[in-house]
Amino acid sequence: MAVEKLFVKEKIKTSEVEEFLKKRFERSGYSHTEIQRTPLGTRIIVHVNKPGLVIGRSGRRVNEITEEIKLKFGFENPLLDVREVQEPLLDSNIVGRRIAAAIEKGVNYKKVANFYLEKVIEAGAVGIQIMIGGKIGGVERSRTQKFKMGFVAHSGEYAERLVDVGYTQAIIKAGIIGIQVRIMKSLPTEIVVEKHAVAG
Repeated sequence: MAVEKLFVKEKIKTSEVEEFLKKRFERSGYSHTEIQRTPLGTRIIVHVNKPGLVIGRSGRRVNEITEEIKLKFGFENPLLDVREVQEPLLDSNIVGRRIAAAIEKGVNYKKVANFYLEKVIEAGAVGIQIMIGGKIGGVERSRTQKFKMGFVAHSGEYAERLVDVGYTQAIIKAGIIGIQVRIMKSLPTEIVVEKHAVAG
């Protein structure tokens, strides 16, 4: 098999595993999954806000899901490693899911977005941007609204290195609402913020 086809096949499998685990661990504050190939097998690292709900009593749930992954996706020796997200309000995927859950419950999207802008900044982020798109606010046509607080890099090295980006969806009667969350956790060390004294 050509390298390109193998790469695409692996990417598809990774996406399928991610979607599978996202559904399984929705109530645990699921963030994201990393898949690492090792000489001993495949390490699947799941980042969640509440690892206790994932692991279950005596680790039984982890064992069950590991076996399910093995059968469903053909991994020879999968190892499921559950890790806790220390600060969920600085994780774009978790914040996005919380926004989606609130919208699905009927909370006004503007109220939800503004609430999380403040909470994420209070948690220590440099900046946050939330984009919500679809038939929002009772309108017939789809539109996108942007909410922003603080500084968020959008291109170049800083955007790739320092900005955590998450995508999710809320499903309501009017249709699917797309949600993108961008959180900039820290400023580049190269940037020095100077404070100038104001002459009296």
